[in-house]
Amino acid sequence: MCGIALVVSGCRLDLSSLHVDARAPSPHPVHEHLEFSIDDLEAALRRRGPDSLGGVKVFISSISSNPGEEQQFECFVERVDCGVAFQNQNDQHEMENGRILHSHDSCSSLISGAQFYFLGATLQLRGLNPIVQPLMDASRNVLVYNGEIFGGIHVEYHQNDAEALMQALGNCCASNVSLDTNTCLGECKRESTIVDVLSNIQGPWAIIYFAVSAKTLWFGRDAFGRRSLLVHWPTVVDSRFLLSSVSPASSMFHDSGHDNDNGTCEVSFWEELPCGIYSISFDAQSTDGCLVGEVKRHEWTNESLKELVEWKRTCIVPKPGDISSSYHEDLLSQHESNSACLHNLQSVPEGIRAPVSTPAEILLDALRKSLIRRTSLYTIFQGTTSASRKAELGPVAILFSGGLDSMTLAALLDECLDACYEIDLLNVSFDGCSAPDRISAKAGVQELTRIAPLRRWKLVEIDADLSNLTSETKHVMSLINPANTYMDLNIGIALWLASGGDGWIYESIDKDDKFHRRVKYKSQAKILLVGSGADEQCAGYGRHRTKYRQGGEGVYSP
Repeated sequence: MCGIALVVSGCRLDLSSLHVDARAPSPHPVHEHLEFSIDDLEAALRRRGPDSLGGVKVFISSISSNPGEEQQFECFVERVDCGVAFQNQNDQHEMENGRILHSHDSCSSLISGAQFYFLGATLQLRGLNPIVQPLMDASRNVLVYNGEIFGGIHVEYHQNDAEALMQALGNCCASNVSLDTNTCLGECKRESTIVDVLSNIQGPWAIIYFAVSAKTLWFGRDAFGRRSLLVHWPTVVDSRFLLSSVSPASSMFHDSGHDNDNGTCEVSFWEELPCGIYSISFDAQSTDGCLVGEVKRHEWTNESLKELVEWKRTCIVPKPGDISSSYHEDLLSQHESNSACLHNLQSVPEGIRAPVSTPAEILLDALRKSLIRRTSLYTIFQGTTSASRKAELGPVAILFSGGLDSMTLAALLDECLDACYEIDLLNVSFDGCSAPDRISAKAGVQELTRIAPLRRWKLVEIDADLSNLTSETKHVMSLINPANTYMDLNIGIALWLASGGDGWIYESIDKDDKFHRRVKYKSQAKILLVGSGADEQCAGYGRHRTKYRQGGEGVYSP
């Protein structure tokens, strides 16, 4: 997970099924006027701090140009990663001029056709061996994936999520499917389709996948939009089709990106891809020689997911019976299947196995399981950290204000993570020690130390000065694009500074821990947890506190 991107040029897209307002590009686009280059896109992905950044080029060219003759296509694949050793690819490569190429598929002689440039930035949290995206399998299918798999696809304890997904996609029907029925076309006998596989993923994700044999590009993001994926549909101004997790600053037509005088937002180069699964089948060529791709949007095939997406609240107070026992059995089974990767961690807390009855217990049980999925199942930090350094390197950090959300996360995380690991609590203040969040954070650390004395909690104080953030503003605006209001910027700046983990901590200078000094510190945690949205989901905290003080635990109905 970290970021993915795709640049497609030399083709025309049929967007009629999506009702997208985009004019057809010229068959021979001119690149001199474009706002940004692939190098700019790579730089934007690199600034997110990945462990690796790789690229793959795919060319599709027609080899039948005579009238009346059946069209045939050739596909060429070329790796363009520089100075990287690939240990996880199934196909064989050779080095040539600092680049890794397919030994039989150099596409340097290709002159015309459609070009696909895939980029994958990986911040690896799972898997024993380092990987570099894009991934390619033996059939030369290409995958870039930004997400996490918590269920729906089996992931071995030693595997990376993207590797497991690549294997699952390679084993299903690669041909395009009907927009209405999601059934395979042709003589394919495989039971699962690509839509089936993506519909069953439990967890946040965004994906770009090219099935070479079917000449079909698949892309999309999970039903709740937990991973960003921007899209630029071809226009006269820029005829490329673009997908990216993040926008380069140079692709923003308006420097400020804020609301204008009349309260409306400027039109952006990018738009957020609506949640769902999409495909583009490149199986035709127009009379002017430009490859044509038909864009389709596909319905989810997982009935439970469809029901959840379309769910409308009809009952305010949850009932214990609403959560089936199979949910708990599934979680226990998943934990046992991953027991090999949990040898360094505490066992699952007894509270998970114990029956739950009250709504509060149901909520805490679900939160605890969610934290285990996001922390204890990761092995990347265990394999690279010696026992003597575990106490120094905290694998997990929490964006910490000392409020209800972050305090709950911290307390539950203590139950899920071995006590030998430190936990960094990242706190941002724009007003030094007098800021309310800094005061509540210090009080929160004292409370956590009381209930979990074996854990070393590190409060990382990140001091910020709004007057010195000019240089960061443009970058943050590109990261949150197409969101572009002042409120978006304020929230984005705070999250950006906090996630950097660059601040100060207090160290003891005596054996009795009575005297401390403030020293510079930068968190090395790869897993960041943030509690956000509960206030909005619960219609504000204040009214619930008032209701409780009046003598009940009633749930407010907005």
